[in-house]
Amino acid sequence: MKITLHDIGRRYNREWIFRHLSYTFSAGKSYAILGPNGSGKSTLIKVLTGSLSASEGTIQYERTSADICLVDDVYNHLSMAAPYMEVIEEFTLSELIDFHFKHKSYLPGYDKESLLQLSQLQSARDKHIKHFSSGMKQRLKLVLACCSASDLVFLDEPTSNLDVQGENWYLDLVQQTIGAERILIVGSNQPKEYSFCDEHLHIQDYKLFK
Repeated sequence: MKITLHDIGRRYNREWIFRHLSYTFSAGKSYAILGPNGSGKSTLIKVLTGSLSASEGTIQYERTSADICLVDDVYNHLSMAAPYMEVIEEFTLSELIDFHFKHKSYLPGYDKESLLQLSQLQSARDKHIKHFSSGMKQRLKLVLACCSASDLVFLDEPTSNLDVQGENWYLDLVQQTIGAERILIVGSNQPKEYSFCDEHLHIQDYKLFK
């Protein structure tokens, strides 16, 4: 998988969030999208995932034999975790995992039981999500994203609501699940979240518009 950005920009009303951004994301690498709060990191991630459209420029998704149509197909090839993503709180943990993997495949080597063990939430398998703490919900979102068999993994502010033990767990999770065939993109302003990334994209570099 490869993502190529050709001079893309995104604006709200008349204000440009970023502009003239050309970049290539390649399989087997991890990338950090960096910038202060409110700078546009999450906006760029939403554009990359197809949740928002670019106001200008084009995005090309390439696999081995054919391009992927952004609107119709790319969602099949990605997984994501972010603080602003909702989970279905009426489900138990077990029910939510089953529901998620009706739409996604497990990463090779993982199944429901190994995912529960990796999440360290085994004792809560029959607990409703509405009774989870914010940290438990964040672990759940992260493990679902990383353990889905997707070419693209997006993690926006991944250690939000995690304590120090949870932060170490996150780093182990990424090390175990992100292999050479995937693209990992982390949106962050915390070095502890992206210290392992191969390349850094600074959103501020695309705010000086000419």
